[in-house]
Order: sequence, then structure tokens, then C-alpha cells
Amino acid sequence: MFRALMLGILLGILLVAAGVYFYFSTGHVPVAVTDPPMPFERKFAHMGLEAYLDKLPHPAPQVPADETNFLAGAQVYKHNCAVCHGLPDQPRTNIAEGMAPRPPQLFRGTGVTDDEPWETYWKAEGGIRMTGMPGFKGKLSETQIWQVTVLLKNADKISAAVKEALLSGDTQPTLTIPATGSPKTGGESTTPSKPVPQ
Repeated sequence: MFRALMLGILLGILLVAAGVYFYFSTGHVPVAVTDPPMPFERKFAHMGLEAYLDKLPHPAPQVPADETNFLAGAQVYKHNCAVCHGLPDQPRTNIAEGMAPRPPQLFRGTGVTDDEPWETYWKAEGGIRMTGMPGFKGKLSETQIWQVTVLLKNADKISAAVKEALLSGDTQPTLTIPATGSPKTGGESTTPSKPVPQ
């Protein structure tokens, strides 16, 4: 009886594994941005992310949530984040429209104002796999990431001056070529920017 039960469980596991392999290996997986999501894709993605975040330390912001840091964060945000996550009172960019999953527009609705700052900091520093969200560790300083974090935590309460800083000037990511010769976007560079031939 016990052996039959164990054999049944083993066969069940093998059938599920074979079914998953068949699903992926025969081209049934939706891979285009315009395709509907896979069964349980969002549920499992959110479940995994939330479980991972629960294990992380929850540090307090390392910069005060004041106008000086909001203005500094606005400069970092518009050159590194705005192309995907949008600007106040502006429509989604073509890049954001063409992504799957679509990146949240952080100056619309709640954005991430309802998230704890440590969570936003971690997402900006480490990125999120299979979402298009890059990690900025080593590209931006800890202070810069915290400045963006406190800005976004207070995105629904920004002053007119911070909003103007977000909307003024060049809001496209800068493209520079470091000494290694490989293109690098965003962040600060100690060498002058060099245009990349189109």
C-alpha cells in the first residue's frame, strides 16, 4: 500500500515536470511583450518577490526627507528613472508602453508612496529580474539612491520647485563611453560625455 502511494506521488511529480518541459520546449510560452501573461505568472512573481523582501534588513533612510534631497533626487531620477517610470503630468514614454510588465508610473496615484523606503531603496539598488528593472548598485552612490528613495516616498507631496526640477532641461538618460569603450547610461562620469554615432 505504502509503496503504491509513493509510486503514485513520484509518477505525479514526473508528469507535472514533463508537462512543464513540454510547455516550454514546444513554443507555447508567451514571449512577446504583447502576449498575455503565462498562467500564474504574476502570482508567482509577486509571491517570490514579497517572500524575498521579507528576509531583507529594513534600514531607515540614510538622508533626511527634505527639499535639498528631493531636488538632488529629482536630478538623479530624471536622468536614470523617468524614461520608464514617468514624470509628473506627463504621458508614458514609448519605452514604458512597450515593456512587459509595464513599469509603474511613480508620480501617478500612489506610485511607491505607500511602500517603505527600504523596499524602494532595495529595488533601485538591486533591480528585479525578468521585469526590465535594472539595479543601480555601482552605477549610483548609496546617497543618490537614498535621495531618489525619499523623493519617491514623498512623490505626492513635492513642492513646485521639485516638480519644476523634474520637468526642466534634458530628461533623457545620458549616454557616455567610459575608458573601456562600452556604452554606459546614467550616473555621473568623471570624463566628458561623448556622443555615440547613430
